[in-house]
Amino acid sequence: MHIPDGYLSPSTCAVAYAAALPVWYLALNKVKRLLHTRMVPLLALFSAFSFVIMMFNLPLPGGTTGHAVGIAVATIVLGPCASIVAISTALLIQAVFFGDGGITTFGANCLNMAMVGSFIAYWTYTLVAGRSVLQSPRRVVAAAIAGYLAINVSALFAAVEFGIQPILFHDTTGAPLYAPYPLSIAVPAMLIGHLSFAGLAELVISGGLVAYLQRANPDLLAFSMRSADVQPKLAGPGIWRSTRALWYGLAALMTLTPLGLLAVGTAWGEWGTDDFANAAARQEILHASGNVAPPVAAPQGMERLSSLWTAPIPDYAPSFMHSANYGYILSAVLGAGLILLLFLLVSRLVFKRDSAGL
Repeated sequence: MHIPDGYLSPSTCAVAYAAALPVWYLALNKVKRLLHTRMVPLLALFSAFSFVIMMFNLPLPGGTTGHAVGIAVATIVLGPCASIVAISTALLIQAVFFGDGGITTFGANCLNMAMVGSFIAYWTYTLVAGRSVLQSPRRVVAAAIAGYLAINVSALFAAVEFGIQPILFHDTTGAPLYAPYPLSIAVPAMLIGHLSFAGLAELVISGGLVAYLQRANPDLLAFSMRSADVQPKLAGPGIWRSTRALWYGLAALMTLTPLGLLAVGTAWGEWGTDDFANAAARQEILHASGNVAPPVAAPQGMERLSSLWTAPIPDYAPSFMHSANYGYILSAVLGAGLILLLFLLVSRLVFKRDSAGL
């Protein structure tokens, strides 16, 4: 679901940024008031969790790969606005440092996963959970359904963005300038894999983590409760201690990230420009796209935009690491560390500004 540079036209990217900017503004304004000790660990934790869980590639039908995102659990614990900030931060670190998703398409990727995904998860969870008590099994079911719907609606948005490109943007001969496959191919290619494997992974992760938090740390789930009489009892440095087990779990998850390298294939719509001229890659694209052959060469617009940004650690593979497995673990640690550092710096700046204002 990470749309690379070159797959969307500049005008499509501009529209996506225009749609995302007011949502970022509102979300940041709401979260800014909470950027103190209590919320920083939670924002960093669930942003880092989303970053790491997206490194676990899953094999999908058609020979492609996909991944969970952690949308629902971030939304359930943090609320939709903070979830948007957390997941957008994970996507930013992925794009800038690891080349996972583009810079021009960053707005579209955040719109799809962080924004649409978070709102779908929030509405679904609150609707299904209703006014059930915090430890109710109904909330586990609600979280699972919320995760499943959130990732699939996000995938649908991405598929539509892919599919409208050849309809709206082509040269005088009709050849597509950006993403080459129309809606009739892009939508089923994206949704079949997400409705089956990636969606089920998000379902299990969302329901499983909520079930765990109900037993181990129910105060975290109180953030998402509508009832005014249910308030989180977390404040100050205690939030770091109360989430220590989750940080340990995240660290363990980082050591397992090489499992994400076992899935063979590329995510649909994330092929590099060189792949269109590579015989083996062309067969993969053909097989994953309803046996409709890709263009003989990368579309002109895609070729032009794809080289706008070169990530320092592309594909989570540090150049100085000879082992792909250790490189993947190092990338997970580095990405999570950058997320934590970013939230701590922003929190510090907000604190200094608020103190100066007093």
